[in-house]
Amino acid sequence: MVKKLVKTSFNFLGLELRKSTPPLPPPTLHHNIDIIFDVGANIGQYALLTRKEGFKRRIVSFEPLPDAHQKLSLNAEKDALWTAHPRCAVGSNLGSTKINISRNSYSSSILPMLDAHSTAAPESIYVGEVETPVITLDSVFDSYRNQSERIFLKIDTQGYESEVLAGCLSKLPQIKAVQLELSTVPLYEGQELYRYFFDFFESNGFYLWSILPGFANSATGQHLQFDAVFVNGLN
Repeated sequence: MVKKLVKTSFNFLGLELRKSTPPLPPPTLHHNIDIIFDVGANIGQYALLTRKEGFKRRIVSFEPLPDAHQKLSLNAEKDALWTAHPRCAVGSNLGSTKINISRNSYSSSILPMLDAHSTAAPESIYVGEVETPVITLDSVFDSYRNQSERIFLKIDTQGYESEVLAGCLSKLPQIKAVQLELSTVPLYEGQELYRYFFDFFESNGFYLWSILPGFANSATGQHLQFDAVFVNGLN
């Protein structure tokens, strides 16, 4: 009866009572992560965010664009536990390729951009390209990780996520959790969509931990991208 009276009083005042959900702990802290591999780091926004969230352990960032990598390196220099790997893209094979540079930098991709992306975000259009070395995570994994350290892999490579994963298949069982940006519709030519990754992680012993809102078309309201976190249930 008291709860009903309180609710009625709040409604009379134009207010609404709702259950409060406490903020969720970041997965890097909840799963006791020792190292973050930050693939597609741009200038280090994700690393800086995790520091604000309380992550105090090692971060290794990978970025292929020259200007972004220079700023990334400057940001990492201020943090003794943050390493900016030499400029490179991360993919399925060792080699080199050209990456398309977007006007806003963070939408840059090795893959051609489709109209669904450029129409929703005109500031993302390509304005140039640059050659970049390509490595695999398998090729550098052991140089950064000790045997017992728990790895969190973050991937933000604008449609190239499946190639990054293809280049770390031998080390995937040693990774505790993966966060990556997934698309609901094709935004880059040849990219895999979210269903592919749900199946991929399930078949490799990972389960879905959380989903985070991402890029949407402001004109239509259609959600085009979101982040998903998958956790290794066998590790």
